[in-house]
Amino acid sequence: MLVVEDDQFVRSALIRHLTDAAHTVRSVGTALEALREAAHFRFDVVILDLGLPDLDGSEALKMLRGITDVPVIIATARDDETEIVRLLNAGADDYLTKPFSVEHLSARIAAVLRRARSAGGEPPPTPVIRVGGLTVDPLRRQAELDGVRLDLTRREFDLLAFLAGRPGVVVPRRELLAEVWQQSYGDDQTIDVHLSWLRRKLGETAARPRYLHTLRGVGVKLEPPVPADGGGEPPR
Repeated sequence: MLVVEDDQFVRSALIRHLTDAAHTVRSVGTALEALREAAHFRFDVVILDLGLPDLDGSEALKMLRGITDVPVIIATARDDETEIVRLLNAGADDYLTKPFSVEHLSARIAAVLRRARSAGGEPPPTPVIRVGGLTVDPLRRQAELDGVRLDLTRREFDLLAFLAGRPGVVVPRRELLAEVWQQSYGDDQTIDVHLSWLRRKLGETAARPRYLHTLRGVGVKLEPPVPADGGGEPPR
């Protein structure tokens, strides 16, 4: 599920509720980021705010409809009936006016998913992520390394799943704080501590990394280990 919302407080609340309801959630704060995510990942539902900083949500909806048929729920403070009708005719599947309760949102999501299933069969399952010998199942919130189940805390799993979903991509620490911890700012030590715990469970260290690589002053990336015959030490 993709949440497109630029208000950090509202965005964090939505992510927390949807995660507690067993949804796998990705979130962005701009229309262009939403389009990029929709082009690379298959979502069951997109929750789209209209008041985005780079592009109005109505324009983002038109662009989304050009690349995907994913159900879109508009979630906004605008309550003009003419605009609601226009957006529904433009491809929105539902329209929710802020403020709304989490129960109301859950009911709308369930209804949209039921309609999607009846119209085109069951939506495809959330894909299992495989990076080298690492397997991450976001739907079941399970991870395995070389066939052995990893005993991860909730935050460790969230961190691992987020990085595994972007193999080989250096993720800035600020983005990790925003997407994994739902904080716009914080102490880098929090990330370092969780990375240290995660490395221990992956059987590696910061000095001898296999999957998790820290680029000092830049960010963190996850990538498959270099094969034994790949020549030289794995990158750090």
